[in-house]
Amino acid sequence: MEKVDPDENKLIAERRRKLSEARERGVAFPNEFRRDVLADQLQASFGARSKEALEEEAITVNVGGRMMVKRVMGKTSFAKLQDRSGQIQLMIERDRIGEEAYRLFKTADLGDIVGATGTLCKTKTGELSVRTKQLHPLVKSLRPLPDKWHGLTDQELRYRRRYVDLIVNEEARDAFKTRTRVIAFMRSFLDALGFMEVETPMMQPIPGGAVARPFVTHHNALDMALYLRIAPELYLKRLLVGGMERVYEINRSFRNEGLSTQHNPEFTMLELYQAYADYREVMEHAEALVRESARAVLGTTEVEYQGVSLDFGKPFRQLTVAESLLEHGTGLDASRLRDVDYLRGVCKQHELAVEDHWQAGKLQIELFEHWVEPKLQQATFVTQYPAEVSPLARRNDADPFVTDRFELFITGREIANGFSELNDPEDQAERFAAQVNAKSAGDDEAMFFDHDYIRALEYGMPPAGGLGIGIDRLVMLLTNSASIRDVLLFPLMRPEDPD
Repeated sequence: MEKVDPDENKLIAERRRKLSEARERGVAFPNEFRRDVLADQLQASFGARSKEALEEEAITVNVGGRMMVKRVMGKTSFAKLQDRSGQIQLMIERDRIGEEAYRLFKTADLGDIVGATGTLCKTKTGELSVRTKQLHPLVKSLRPLPDKWHGLTDQELRYRRRYVDLIVNEEARDAFKTRTRVIAFMRSFLDALGFMEVETPMMQPIPGGAVARPFVTHHNALDMALYLRIAPELYLKRLLVGGMERVYEINRSFRNEGLSTQHNPEFTMLELYQAYADYREVMEHAEALVRESARAVLGTTEVEYQGVSLDFGKPFRQLTVAESLLEHGTGLDASRLRDVDYLRGVCKQHELAVEDHWQAGKLQIELFEHWVEPKLQQATFVTQYPAEVSPLARRNDADPFVTDRFELFITGREIANGFSELNDPEDQAERFAAQVNAKSAGDDEAMFFDHDYIRALEYGMPPAGGLGIGIDRLVMLLTNSASIRDVLLFPLMRPEDPD
């Protein structure tokens, strides 16, 4: 049972008594009242009107929302109702609404949901208000709102009780409004370029499209294992084979990995695939989507994130994995960046754990993650990833050790990943086989061999470029949120201890 302090128990008991009285009067939880205007619409349309003009026009409105402020002042009292758009003040006069209605208002609690019918007016202080003719008690709030929610040091409580966080924390509401606007902008951006939004399976017989550990479930009727998708990539590329040449999906994906300020087991990505394009063209899409998302939701390309000033208006920097290692590494020998023994020695020197089956490409990336990633604060494209760690990307024609792939880093974290797609079925089959060998050697994140995907490639997939953008991390940047949990309405958490 949930622990509640004695004072809160008393408050809840008192509110339940008031609800019981409302039930006896036959007015508990009514559903006849209809709101006809929102708070921000009133402010936008009438906020600049004079007191005299409002009195002359006598504009009648029906407003409704949660009571967040209540000031009882003799014969005239005030309250503020909060709806999805903001707050509007009620001016409540005893002689106007009647003795009994005024008595019920005085016994109402913060958090109650109320409707009000009245005419617009301005108070002595010039605040736009609804001079109430009739109050409509709609929902009795049985639990008191926190007095100083912003001051709570227990962030987990905000995440667990997001419904309360959204009631009392305007910054939280704004963050999720920004998230919605980012996704809406992405859709409009891609629709304008002729991309088609599609949906692909979230439960898959073979997990693919990324190197990650999947969640496993079981389908009873078919008596078979299924996996929650780790990425939609292989299904989207099947659509390229089918002739759907520009597709995207704003998808929920799942990875059975650890939690951190940047990781949640379920997360949202944008993935797109464009036929007759390569990694350079989808890199341009990535840069434009980040830049224009900021402009669309913030009105500027200059963003402040956790004390770091970012300017997305400037061209994003580009450098290769090898160049980044030489720039940020400590005393690396440029001539030995593909020497397995040398790289193992460097990793050992810096106490990085490595597996026996890793080759030069994987060792490079271990050093990259150790040295380089945290230093990439400004928007930077890192290109030419080793083929060893890029099982779905096309090899570079001039240098088969690397692929035509990039990742976009901002504030030391990956925001986007893209590449020229591998459409050679024989090369892809060899890469899948290498992944299977890695899995046999103990790599839980290595890919499965997807025979149907190879068959699809054998019908012929046009040359293409693909892009994935982490929407959660992008929204973190645009809302100055330190944790991914701040931009997920219901992040995964351990159940509360019943004791």
